[in-house]
Amino acid sequence: MCNKLPLAWFLKDTFWFRIFSWEKYGELWQRLFRVKAWKGYLIDGTIFLKKGYSKKSLHGIGAGDLILFAAETKRAELTHWLSILPAPLFFFWNPVGAGWMMILYALCFNLPIIVVQRYNRGRITAITSEFDKR
Repeated sequence: MCNKLPLAWFLKDTFWFRIFSWEKYGELWQRLFRVKAWKGYLIDGTIFLKKGYSKKSLHGIGAGDLILFAAETKRAELTHWLSILPAPLFFFWNPVGAGWMMILYALCFNLPIIVVQRYNRGRITAITSEFDKR
């Protein structure tokens, strides 16, 4: 569903996707979770979808390439936030324990990917803000 949203939505600097000053351009995520040590083990969803923008590596180092990469991290982040939302619905047709297991599963599967997107976007924001100063 999120792959069908226009890229223009993700090129905007909306509140939801903004990198906040307390994130220190992604440094917070590295300090708290040591992202660099494990992010390479995550599987990029584009290998399953057979389309989309692979975020396994940069597609270039120009300002435009970095801005596009950052926009695609927003798309991925939204995808994973939306994947968490339905987890509480499992309480309607499963025992309480199974409902909590589904919430735990949704959080364990999606939050690491969200953290990586914010970490990468923070680093890209730091680099592109340097371009803006020139």
